[in-house]
Amino acid sequence: MDILLWLLIVGLLVLCLLLVIALRMSQGKASKASRARNAHAQWGEQEAERLLRTAGYAILDRQVARSWAMEVDGEDYEASVRADLLVKKDGQVYVAEVKTGRLAPDPLYPPTRRQLLEYLFVFDPDGLLVVDIESRSIREVVFQLA
Repeated sequence: MDILLWLLIVGLLVLCLLLVIALRMSQGKASKASRARNAHAQWGEQEAERLLRTAGYAILDRQVARSWAMEVDGEDYEASVRADLLVKKDGQVYVAEVKTGRLAPDPLYPPTRRQLLEYLFVFDPDGLLVVDIESRSIREVVFQLA
């Protein structure tokens, strides 16, 4: 009976060890993917800055955070947003959103459109820009609000 109990304990310890190894391996893969996404985003923002400077824009600030208060069902909340770049050209201040990929750079793509509307509301800039890294283009977006 002592040997059976000992084997059971050893078996449970081995199982626990295997679970810990599997968990660490999965976290490593997630961390590696996250690091790759962050590196790509940083590269994209550096490329966007080069593109904007070439087009005559001055970089005022990076990763600019703003917040605003809102009330939902009588309770106060604070919401926040972070813009990639604040830039200036010809005395006008713009929020520049850096986008990569196939859909995100399109200002008509609903998540991008909503993000731009949020910037318009929170930052009250003179203009909004979408910087498409793949096509190396800068698009100015103007909302026709009634």
